[in-house]
Amino acid sequence: MPVDSPRILFVGAHVEALRPFEHLIARSQSIVGLFTLEPESLSKMSGGVDLTQSACTARIPVMKGKNVNDPEVIEWIRQKSPDVLLVVGCTQLVKPQLLALPKIAALGFHASLLPRYRGRAPVNWAILNGESETGNTMIVLEPGADEGDIVSQRRIPITFEDDCATIYQKVSVSECEMLDEVIPLLLQGCMPRRKQDPSQATVMPKRWPEDGLIDWNWTSRRLYDWVRALTQPYPGAFTYLSDRKITIWKAGIVDGASQNPPGSIDFDANGWPLVTTHDGFLKLLNLQCEGYPPCTGLEAAQSFLQPPISFQPLASLKVAG
Repeated sequence: MPVDSPRILFVGAHVEALRPFEHLIARSQSIVGLFTLEPESLSKMSGGVDLTQSACTARIPVMKGKNVNDPEVIEWIRQKSPDVLLVVGCTQLVKPQLLALPKIAALGFHASLLPRYRGRAPVNWAILNGESETGNTMIVLEPGADEGDIVSQRRIPITFEDDCATIYQKVSVSECEMLDEVIPLLLQGCMPRRKQDPSQATVMPKRWPEDGLIDWNWTSRRLYDWVRALTQPYPGAFTYLSDRKITIWKAGIVDGASQNPPGSIDFDANGWPLVTTHDGFLKLLNLQCEGYPPCTGLEAAQSFLQPPISFQPLASLKVAG
């Protein structure tokens, strides 16, 4: 093992973790073990990714489990004698017994400009709220969610074309940058850290797949943000066509006025479906009818989006439910 590298125990399961994990391997950092979720738990995680192939290629010991705080996991990590516990893309809070194991520090990342957007789904919430900027923060892990001292931080712009997947790509790049910055400081015993200001904190709730239901009475911009915030690798924004669930993976905004009620579907000169909104149209670029693979809006217009047709308004769905 390199003498200029701390012994790192890596914990991760989200797509966010793949780039920094492989970055550390490429930089010949001393990764003494990987804990990740077992397949069943991983399959239930939005954005879950299998890190084991990269680990096996690099001959890094792997342990899989349902929870990083399980006694057998803690004992396995203890036996690895880590200097650093590095948690990336893990939705489980790390408990004190595990936080006490590393000799130098337990570090993690949170994809926001802490103390803002603590809690769950920070990237999704930032896009849903129409933010033009988010960020990523390396923190010293504490038992409270996202409350630890800030070690390093990066600002990340949210462009009009970004969605949750592209933002997480930027988040992953920033994690590699911060690791390159901080790891040498760990070895020198001079890790930077500053307290968060709790008066500036905002805490976001967990999102569930059913939270993606579309209300066509919203403005086109809010609907556009809704779609791009919830697209793959997340469950997606969805609506209903009669009793069929339709997930919209990608959309665009088209200005204009319609005499039809929100949710009504028309088609532009090239055959792309346009859905009436509160103040214009949402152009459907990629969507999926439940039970079938995703398709383009043009393909949908030739199959299950045949005029005259409209998506169910939210009010009728509430009555039906």
